Amino acid sequence: MEEEVRVGLRDQQVSKIFPVKPKSTAKRVSKSETTDSRYWSSFKPHSVPDLVSSVSALAFSPIHPPSFLGRRPLHHRLPLFLPLAFRLPSVSVPTALFSPHATSPVCLRPHKEPARFVKYPFQDKLHLVSGGDDGVVKYWDVAGATVISDLLGHKDYVRCGDCSPVNDSMFVTGSYDHTVKVWDARVDKSKWMAEINHGSPVEDVVYLPSGGMIATAGLNSVKVWDLIGGGRMVCSMESHNKTVTSLCVGRMGFDENRLVSVALDGYMKVFDYGRAKVTFSMRFPAPLISLGLSPDSSLRVIGGSNGMQTSLWSVNSQVEESRRRALRPSYFRYFQRGQSEKPSKEDYLVKERKGVKLTRHDKLLKKFRHKEALVSVLEEKKPANVAAAVMEELVARRKMIKCVSNMEEGELGLLLSFLQRYCTVQRFSVLLMALTKKVLETRAEDINGKEEFKGILRNLKREVNQEIKIQQSLLEIQGVIAPLMRIAC
Repeated sequence: MEEEVRVGLRDQQVSKIFPVKPKSTAKRVSKSETTDSRYWSSFKPHSVPDLVSSVSALAFSPIHPPSFLGRRPLHHRLPLFLPLAFRLPSVSVPTALFSPHATSPVCLRPHKEPARFVKYPFQDKLHLVSGGDDGVVKYWDVAGATVISDLLGHKDYVRCGDCSPVNDSMFVTGSYDHTVKVWDARVDKSKWMAEINHGSPVEDVVYLPSGGMIATAGLNSVKVWDLIGGGRMVCSMESHNKTVTSLCVGRMGFDENRLVSVALDGYMKVFDYGRAKVTFSMRFPAPLISLGLSPDSSLRVIGGSNGMQTSLWSVNSQVEESRRRALRPSYFRYFQRGQSEKPSKEDYLVKERKGVKLTRHDKLLKKFRHKEALVSVLEEKKPANVAAAVMEELVARRKMIKCVSNMEEGELGLLLSFLQRYCTVQRFSVLLMALTKKVLETRAEDINGKEEFKGILRNLKREVNQEIKIQQSLLEIQGVIAPLMRIAC
């Protein structure tokens, strides 16, 4: 029977398979949110529709509210502003200046090849700098639409440039000949001031806010250079997988600056060049070509390309807007600010002082219960300096005689015992001898009517007589020594 059952089980075929779901593995714990990630991820994306080609350059107006201008083929332009130099597509040679008040743009034609960048100095709006595929950097007089000087030195296409934020005569240019050159418009003979070799074709170059350092982009690397230190490389960051196409300096908060880069790998990277560290990274669905940040860093525009369709992200920062809303004393949150903040490792903790615990006689003095304060000091047998301080306070308040007059016999005995013990001590003798005289005058009847008080008075008299004898002997010694000292001198 058992053999038949075994044979039947072996012959039975499985008609259906039920897949077993594997056990779920533990999810990776995400890193704690940093200040950079919280700030840069707070921008909300808004795509600009109807763009059919790549946006290769972006620029912002220095005037609030921030307007921006972009470059793309077919002469399609975004909203314009003045003053700003706008470069035409690479298929055309001249550089054009647009003004909302003019009927037609002013064309600057001396470039023999397409113009790749045009920059105004930060403060000087009467001149501009341009560079193009002819390898020539031109310094222009905007009012006369003429070239002041041709700056020769690059051996290949000049693709980027930037003006110094601290000196309107200084600017840098980057070329496909792997070099970045520093120019000074005040120097004749078109000679560059310094030359830096990036090691690869330079796609973009920007000045850092201090004016003494620049950042360059070429291939997949971003390098920071110290111009004041002779052009030495401070750091090199190679976090992109493809060519870095654009750089920009963004302000995070009120006093922190970050270097932002975009590349053809679709990533936007935020660098803290002070620590040479990537603090934030964001992935976009298309290769990124251009980047722009408004002067107050409240608006970020990124131009990308995905075939023939371009996505442009213009985003407002909720963090920056909230920081600009100043708290006033009329707001309830004004009095609660900072209470929930936790200190970081670099903060210096100031410990709150604990309230001073007052003694019993101090509390009684605050309540103007003068006699009780004096009695408490005498009963608790505080040090002589504490009792003397309380008596000085009562004298200053002109309440000492009243306290002595209202004392009962036991309290008066405590006071007489204190006076008998310390009235001859030099530190307290002035105060206590005067007080002893007032006590004897005020409470003479009470003192004479009790034997205990008479005994204290006898001891007090003996102490005083002994002190007088000591003082007289000291005076005699002084009389003997004084002539000797005078003779010796």
